[in-house]
Amino acid sequence: MSFDFIKNKTVHFIGIGGVSMSALAEILIEKGSKVSGSDIKTSPATEKLKSKGATIYIGQISENIKPDIDLVIYTAAIQKNNEEFLKAKTLNIPLMSRAELLGHIMKGHKYNVAIAGTHGKTTTTSMLSCITLKADLDPTILVGGNLDNINGNVRIGNSPYFITEACEYKGSFLKFFPSIGVILNIDADHLDYYKDIDDIQNAFIKFANLIPEEGYLVCCADDARMKNVISTVNCNVLTYGINDGDITARNICFDEKSCASFDIYKNDVKISSLHLSVPGKHNILNALASTAVSLVLDISTDNIKMGLENFKGTHRRFELKGKKEGITVIDDYAHHPTEIKATLNAAINYPHKRIICVFQPHTFSRTISLFKEFTEAFDNVDELILANIYPAREKDTGKVSSAMLSKEIAKRGIKSTNISDFKSIVDYLKSNLKDGDLLLTVGAGDIFKVGEMYLSE
Repeated sequence: MSFDFIKNKTVHFIGIGGVSMSALAEILIEKGSKVSGSDIKTSPATEKLKSKGATIYIGQISENIKPDIDLVIYTAAIQKNNEEFLKAKTLNIPLMSRAELLGHIMKGHKYNVAIAGTHGKTTTTSMLSCITLKADLDPTILVGGNLDNINGNVRIGNSPYFITEACEYKGSFLKFFPSIGVILNIDADHLDYYKDIDDIQNAFIKFANLIPEEGYLVCCADDARMKNVISTVNCNVLTYGINDGDITARNICFDEKSCASFDIYKNDVKISSLHLSVPGKHNILNALASTAVSLVLDISTDNIKMGLENFKGTHRRFELKGKKEGITVIDDYAHHPTEIKATLNAAINYPHKRIICVFQPHTFSRTISLFKEFTEAFDNVDELILANIYPAREKDTGKVSSAMLSKEIAKRGIKSTNISDFKSIVDYLKSNLKDGDLLLTVGAGDIFKVGEMYLSE
């Protein structure tokens, strides 16, 4: 595989602590590049990179960009008025987006699996990772969360196999070179960038058309928009689904923790039976997608079964954080109404007397654009506590707030409260939780801290 474009180069990452950026930085360090990077705060990711020899700056200021830097990498979330970005331009240092760098790295591999979709990318990537590891394919893996099976979010292999998530935000995945492209689903999200659902669908169509003629599109036949994608491609297509597809699940049943057992069929021929250790109907689809890709890679059904049954979940995906005084605390990354509903549907079948959900909306733009859908996402909870909106890359314009969302949700007959700070939320929980309650912390920001604070006090 070729890494000539960064061989012996000094590379700086703006936002190096991000889950994908830190993984790419680690790959470049492994390949001999000198790496520096900045972020707004320290994190386990920045500390890990520092231990591997990276120079880490906390705070993004122009002085971090040294004249000897050969290449600057930035994410789609970086604003064009960022001091480091502007300094790199002033010094005529080449700039490359995170997605472009990932695309370059993919070029050095023969079997590139890019897993796209509005929901389920991290879990499906993790499932496929477990399968390919069980099959001894020695893959390089980039996953958007921490997976215990690879001790983090990146694994650097020495084989032609490369597995990565493919995010649609700002068309990032259109910089990739997939030999196998996976589309799990198409839903309305990132409406701060895309005009509408049709615009989003068109982006996925463009992604699917990156797959070469001899490659494969693996996609969910249960998703109504997938037919429009399939009709445009000039490559092999393998579909999966619970209700339809080449790869299907039958004889589905759930255990007391909402984990599914089912038989896998390919074109009406049973090929395997398995029991998942992760809950929810949505994870059946994720497992089927992983199975379909594995079959394209000629992995045996025995290794598929062992890989999937060995998958115990990714951090922040229905992750059991602990138990205290008869109360179970689970954290989940769900930040879109569809994902929240899937998480709560899994929680219904989990042992509990009441479901108490603490939700932190993620970004003002998503909260505004999907406001109605958010109001309808929490019908399965006994009580909802809304933390303030996590701004991420955005500024508060005053057009939407958690208080507004809470008020509308309460109109549906759900006990809903907006509590602004984490300490006050924890104090409220300590006074109101009862033996047998299931406490769910939900959101893509830092809401997981609430569960950790509750368990530690």
